[in-house]
Amino acid sequence: MTYEATTPEEYIAQLPDDRKIPFEKLRTVIKKNLPKGFEEGINYKMIGYYVPHSKYPDGYHCDSKLPLPFINIASQKNSVNLYHMGIYADIELLDWFVSEYPKHSKRKLDMGKSCIRFKKMDEIPFDLIGDLVSKLTVDEWINIYKSVLKK
Repeated sequence: MTYEATTPEEYIAQLPDDRKIPFEKLRTVIKKNLPKGFEEGINYKMIGYYVPHSKYPDGYHCDSKLPLPFINIASQKNSVNLYHMGIYADIELLDWFVSEYPKHSKRKLDMGKSCIRFKKMDEIPFDLIGDLVSKLTVDEWINIYKSVLKK
């Protein structure tokens, strides 16, 4: 599912009714726990949290006009997805998340490289997501990104 929105509020307004409240809660948890310096907006047709060009002028290596992405959230056909670039780039963070997940959910972790899928809206582990979001500062994320990019 693709939403045409220019603001997070427009994005949420287009969601099916059964997704609006859990999606807004997910957004609130992210914003509450996200370290200072990241910005929120629409990127990749999703709600995104990224390092602005004012902090990292090089931008994203795939398209330097875009800011360095960190987290995106999206409503897809069968799930609400959280894309966290830090768990893709930092094996220690990934290992921490995978080991913590069963403590917060009865469901099996449904995950790709950076994508965490939530199919049951009433079972999103918001506390765990808040912890995950708070784990990397802007500067730490930039350093991890640059070190992975060099490889």
